[in-house]
Amino acid sequence: MEQRVAVTAQRMTAAESRAAFSLAGIFSLRMLGLFMIYPVFSVYAERLRDATPTTIGLALGVYGLTQAIFQIPFGMISDRLGRKPVIATGLLIFAIGSVVAALAHSIQGVILGRILQGAGAVGSTILALAADLTREEHRTKAMAVIGMTIGFSFALAVVLGPILGTWVGVSGIFWLTAVLALGGIAVLMFTVPRPAHTRLHRDTEPVPALFKRVLSDGQLLRLDFGILILHLILTASFVALPLALRGGGLDVHHQWYLYLPVLLVSVVAMVPFIILAEKYHHMKGVFLGAVAALGVAELLLMQWHTSLVAVAGALIVFFTAFTLMEATLPSLISKVAPPDSKGTAMGVYSSSQFLGIFIGGTAGGWFYGHGGLTEVFGFTAVAALVWLLVVATMKQPRYLNSYLLNVGEIDEVQADRLVRRLGAVRGVAQAVVVASEGVAYLKVDSKTLDEAALREFSATQA
Repeated sequence: MEQRVAVTAQRMTAAESRAAFSLAGIFSLRMLGLFMIYPVFSVYAERLRDATPTTIGLALGVYGLTQAIFQIPFGMISDRLGRKPVIATGLLIFAIGSVVAALAHSIQGVILGRILQGAGAVGSTILALAADLTREEHRTKAMAVIGMTIGFSFALAVVLGPILGTWVGVSGIFWLTAVLALGGIAVLMFTVPRPAHTRLHRDTEPVPALFKRVLSDGQLLRLDFGILILHLILTASFVALPLALRGGGLDVHHQWYLYLPVLLVSVVAMVPFIILAEKYHHMKGVFLGAVAALGVAELLLMQWHTSLVAVAGALIVFFTAFTLMEATLPSLISKVAPPDSKGTAMGVYSSSQFLGIFIGGTAGGWFYGHGGLTEVFGFTAVAALVWLLVVATMKQPRYLNSYLLNVGEIDEVQADRLVRRLGAVRGVAQAVVVASEGVAYLKVDSKTLDEAALREFSATQA
């Protein structure tokens, strides 16, 4: 009986699983709406009134600017007003922006719609709600579920965009995006459990007092710069890719014929590198190789973007490196950030990502207008080179994982004493105990961790 209780205690409850998967569904619905226009927008926008290459790029990427501005404040506001009202409001703003873009006949109207879409920045609030609804020992599992849906949604959106563009047009995609957002509100209200308590979670939310600490960490700043450049390259490339493929003889409505096999091959090709980085501790080498591969892919596109065969090969290299970096960068943030600063580090990281989307779209459009497709891919290749030079000085990360422990109600004296006791457990590298939250934030070596000894300190131990 005792063994079965111990095993059960390690599992997510039905409510926790429902929360994780329903919130992942909301995240994925929103991501689908944002990314489905990527592979078709440049061609569609040519027909809009007052469209220029620069404004087309701006329309593609401008949602990143408002997303970067609002995502951290939305999370902080939700600590006071509640998660569900803030998420519902953000999704409603996102839906209104989608409708504005769907009804627009000019590029200015689409830009306004995309600005509103980005202003519905509820990603950080969704993560905070997931933290409210899961126990500390299962938080990582819930976040992993949400993280996987983000990558899957992007891949699905790249394939679905051209298909839906054929059936309903890009304005129809914007209408569908609005419907998906409203569907997300329905899931939020009727499927996501209501949290018993709403409080700050340092592993998922930014803490204002910790911003200075995070922004002065050179290793974290390198990673923030990396995600900015990664999404700058992605967005700038998608300003040019639909036009390049059309020029190579593949109509925009059939470009999914290329994207689907390329993405499937890329996902398979990525797996050995993930194993090499995480299991065999070659993270820095794999990381440098992926950045270099991005640069090579962009150089191939710059030189041979009129050849469909060359573009297909370049995209396999590109998406293998891109999906690898999308998986690796958050893992590195988790490894590098101090145990009680992970949420703050991730907040800055996410804002950097969205800022990269804005810069990439705007710059990609400008370069296309002033030099054509060759200039766009040349710009992204230079960006990858700069990134490679910056990341070359990164330190080999310590292979530590985040670990949360509910230690119950304690005072500051008890917290200080507990830090020392936790630090003595085999496999614990760092320990921070926040008495006001009743949580211990740990960095651990999972290969050597004495988890049984660690659980003796848990207030929820069965």
